[in-house]
Amino acid sequence: MRVLVTGGAGFIGSNFVLRARETRPEWSVTVLDKLTYAAHRDSLAPVLGDGAADVHLVVGDVADEALVDRLVAEHDLVIHFAAESHNDNSLEHPWPFIESNIVGTFRLLEAVRRHDKRIHHISTDEVYGDLELDDPDRFVEATPVNPSSPYSASKASADLLVRAWIRSFGISATISNCSNNYGPRQHVEKFIPRQVTNILQGIRPKVYGSGTNVRDWIHVDDHNDAVVAIIEQGRLGETYLIGADGERNNLEIVATLLDLMDRPADWFEHVSDRPGHDLRYAIDSGKLRRETDWRPRYGDIRAGLAQTVQWYRDNPEWWQAAKVHAEQVYAQIGR
Repeated sequence: MRVLVTGGAGFIGSNFVLRARETRPEWSVTVLDKLTYAAHRDSLAPVLGDGAADVHLVVGDVADEALVDRLVAEHDLVIHFAAESHNDNSLEHPWPFIESNIVGTFRLLEAVRRHDKRIHHISTDEVYGDLELDDPDRFVEATPVNPSSPYSASKASADLLVRAWIRSFGISATISNCSNNYGPRQHVEKFIPRQVTNILQGIRPKVYGSGTNVRDWIHVDDHNDAVVAIIEQGRLGETYLIGADGERNNLEIVATLLDLMDRPADWFEHVSDRPGHDLRYAIDSGKLRRETDWRPRYGDIRAGLAQTVQWYRDNPEWWQAAKVHAEQVYAQIGR
């Protein structure tokens, strides 16, 4: 199986590639990544090389039509992780999200159609908007899209393109919408690694607004194992929601991190809230669990967070330079 992984040097993509080398060593993997600020070549260092069994990295843009066409033609399966994904950045500069998430997905779909290849499209639960904190419902595959930010709107647009290409052109495709990921190799601008690295540097964690916003957290390895299960066991043309029943509000996450890192429970500070900050995400992954044998390994979020904390503690050279820039950006917007 010749597999093209777009965005394979980013957070979820790099973890996918490393995990695939463990669980699917027979795959021949090529990574296409633009190596923007949120990607990290070093994340792939353990598997990059020139040998036949090594992962090969192509530095390039998923919106580059000629490059995408050539790479898709050379592979059997495309796993499309590449995306601009930080909500705060989308509020400041929306265009990169349109170009990467919408135009880039269009380029891949057209190449897949021309060369009759299989594609799995990675998306987010944020396309569905948010739920009230006391709402008993959770997102399901049939939930209407209702995005709140340029980021989530661009991902919803990409999802709809994939669905249209399935229906109009009969391409071989599946889609997954996953809840919030955490784990090693996540950029320090994101909520959990920002708090972990703050604590490691002796800085109080920052909590947006009241801290009551709820996310349905999943360890990145559990997400990526679900992607493989969908590719191998899922039905073509279908959408699957990936979640690990990990609903926690931001205050609860910070409290767990402070406890794991031996800091007082009140050692944090509130900062101004993000505009349009979604209240709650919640995933019903029943369809995925009925149709595949996937189950999360990190059912206990505390265990997953402990593993994540240890990774950042052990790898300061990976995140320290990015941390300086990320905090400068947050200081400019008062968060």
